[in-house]
Amino acid sequence: MQSEMYYYEPAQGHGLPHDPFNAIVGPRPIGWISSHDAEGRLNLAPYSFFNAFNYTPPIIGFSSVGRKDSLNNIEATGEFCWNLATRSLAEAMNQSCAAVAPEVDEFALSGLTPVASRVVAVPRVEESPVSFECKVTQLIQLHGVDKVAVPTWLVLGEVVAVHIAKALLVDGIYDTAAGEPILRGGGPADYFQLGREANFKMYRPK
Repeated sequence: MQSEMYYYEPAQGHGLPHDPFNAIVGPRPIGWISSHDAEGRLNLAPYSFFNAFNYTPPIIGFSSVGRKDSLNNIEATGEFCWNLATRSLAEAMNQSCAAVAPEVDEFALSGLTPVASRVVAVPRVEESPVSFECKVTQLIQLHGVDKVAVPTWLVLGEVVAVHIAKALLVDGIYDTAAGEPILRGGGPADYFQLGREANFKMYRPK
């Protein structure tokens, strides 16, 4: 038990230089989401409120804080792709989060290549070693404990196709560390790189 604890109630403010919530829930995987609007204009954007939520069928989700282009596109088409953000793609990923007009193509802005998917119409990032093609299952506007809607939407999608670079499959098992995923930390600029030295094994009790 810690003898001294910092306490605050979020509704009253945290009283710190930077909100610790994001740093505590982390490092967080990045939802690097590609989409296009009804006219086919491309969008690519990273979301740090992202994770997997179900095995069968495989369902992933991300949260759009505010009505952003990705949300509008996905609402219009019902499709999106998730692309693994790696250490070598970190700068390109960062470029893709620039606040630009909806007609700006973040693939071109970031120097990345859109490549055709197999099941959905939305392209994936060719340079990314792992991509999921997804179809929307739910769009949920979040509510506070007071039942009042907040301007944040949870986008859930079923993974209908998976692309994995064969080099990341070792004896048929996906090598997480070899993928060099980057993860979002706290603070305005903190990211983490997952390396093999961080790995330890612990099996579930029988």
